[in-house]
Amino acid sequence: MSTQPFIVGLGGTLRANSSTERALRYCLTSVERQGGRTRLFSAEDLDLPMYAPHELERTPRALELVTALRDADAVVVGSPGYHGAVSGLVKNALDYIEDLREDPRVYLDNTPWGCISCAYGWQAAVGTLTQLRSIGHALRAWPTPLGVAINSADQVWAPSGELADTPQGAAVGNQLDLLATQLLAFAGTGTATA
Repeated sequence: MSTQPFIVGLGGTLRANSSTERALRYCLTSVERQGGRTRLFSAEDLDLPMYAPHELERTPRALELVTALRDADAVVVGSPGYHGAVSGLVKNALDYIEDLREDPRVYLDNTPWGCISCAYGWQAAVGTLTQLRSIGHALRAWPTPLGVAINSADQVWAPSGELADTPQGAAVGNQLDLLATQLLAFAGTGTATA
């Protein structure tokens, strides 16, 4: 069994390489640089049937997601701000955490919970970030002190998909690195149970 903290990232859109997925990938890469293990669920990984608690059958993708979340020492969730709110795709994936209701660690009890939101404007980015933090609380997780709201109207991403060599790109990179540091620090405190 590895002693490296296991951080699960979840979010983005069905379009691979969306700005939200880029931010999650950057954060998880920073986690790996700092000594953690990671797993990202994005794009087609999140193309799951609508969560139905009364249905006991789960698709292989849904089972893989639930298993990874069960084993996670920390979770980072990223959502686009669609009309000022968490996207339906991300919310549906998070609903599968209900399958952890009878686990020894109920839901994500005492698990560090990082939040990233991306929207074309600050209002939707901040509103979505607030919703993600509230969802984490409802799942008994501990949102990290820093949550990252990204205004996609700013020059954050280069055409290559990397962070742009701009003040906005540098600021976002610094925030995502700090979020990775916080996830690892809190995962290492022993509050989460793997």
